[in-house]
Amino acid sequence: IVDGIIVRIAPNIEPTKGAFPIVIDGTGKHLTPGIIDEHSHIAVSGGVNEGSQASSAEVRIGDVINPDDVNIYRQLAGGVVASQLLHGSANPIGGQSAIIKLRWGANAEQMKILGAPGFIKFALGENVKQSNWGDNENVRFPQTRMGVEQVYYDYFTRAKEYHAQWEAWKSLSQKEREKASPPRRDLELDALSEILLGSRFITCHSYIQSEINMLMHVSDSMGFHVNTFTHILEGYKVADKMKAHGAGASSFSDWWAYKFEVKDAIPYNPALLFRMGIVTAINSDDAEMARRLNQEAAKSIKYGGLTETQALQMVTLNPAKLLHLDKQMGQIKVGMSGDVVLWSDNPTSVYARVENTIVDGQIMYDSKEDEKIRLEMQAERARLTQKMLAEKNEGGATRPAKPKRHKLWDCEDMSDNEDYLDDTEE
Repeated sequence: IVDGIIVRIAPNIEPTKGAFPIVIDGTGKHLTPGIIDEHSHIAVSGGVNEGSQASSAEVRIGDVINPDDVNIYRQLAGGVVASQLLHGSANPIGGQSAIIKLRWGANAEQMKILGAPGFIKFALGENVKQSNWGDNENVRFPQTRMGVEQVYYDYFTRAKEYHAQWEAWKSLSQKEREKASPPRRDLELDALSEILLGSRFITCHSYIQSEINMLMHVSDSMGFHVNTFTHILEGYKVADKMKAHGAGASSFSDWWAYKFEVKDAIPYNPALLFRMGIVTAINSDDAEMARRLNQEAAKSIKYGGLTETQALQMVTLNPAKLLHLDKQMGQIKVGMSGDVVLWSDNPTSVYARVENTIVDGQIMYDSKEDEKIRLEMQAERARLTQKMLAEKNEGGATRPAKPKRHKLWDCEDMSDNEDYLDDTEE
């Protein structure tokens, strides 16, 4: 890997002359492409939902990236090299995504993948009709699944009219433009117009077959395309229709029974979608689960009989395809980005541990260095503890310990409380 790009794959490679190479002995170990999490909510400062209205297409997760989130490092320790940071699922049309490399130590802008295509979160089901929001949350439209469908028709009708107004203004001569004012700029409709033009892609939170069918019908009739159905736990029921539409799938491995609309979920779902020829990925939607996506993918070996290579493809190449980044990520191939993971054992085994995670040719996680840092931190903690005890024994002022909480965001989180950043919190 030279300058962040894989340049040679061969036995007994001689390092480039004049370089100062880092050579890692991988004898007896396993090398894979870096894991890509298609659905994540880490590294977001503040609430993950803007759920006050049915559409928040103008909202951008890219404006609120937190590069200091410790989950970035923890997921590097699980072999993750990139994540799509999604808006939550509080409204039918959510906010715009941010796609990042886990470049631990970089700032928020440096984490963004340059040239990555634009994505936006859509959602269906219980969340968007406010089923479980409490008795006081029953005033925002929509409150029914039929209303959710109408939201899409209403907003895309507006987006088409908005786009037509701009096209009409652009078609005017220079002299005519000087006399006529341009249409009023609307950031929300700008994003929806990009969907109609095919320059922004939809990742849709989805569960039951009736709603999956509904959104594909709406998209076909309104002239846009659904790129990815995420969660898609009843995808096995409509796989033929998804394939005809050209939609991909980003599923959980075996989650079920956490709410009513998940009751028909089965652990065979990802394998059935994969065998149907649908680009299928396994995602986390969870800061902790993303640390073991290799094991989540491996479940489809047991449930569905996929090969080890096919299982790993669902957390490497396939999410890269869903994110339209497969020309630069997701494979160990000359010309690809130097994002690789060295494992102590077969990565589909529960005994496998990450030894090195390399992002853009830079070692972002080293298990031996991590162990060394942990020992140093343990010694420093003990030193500080002894210093505080000595101060207390000499009559120094004391105060109760107040822990800091670290909020883990998920799809359904409506809180925007950032008090967890305040060490004075009770």
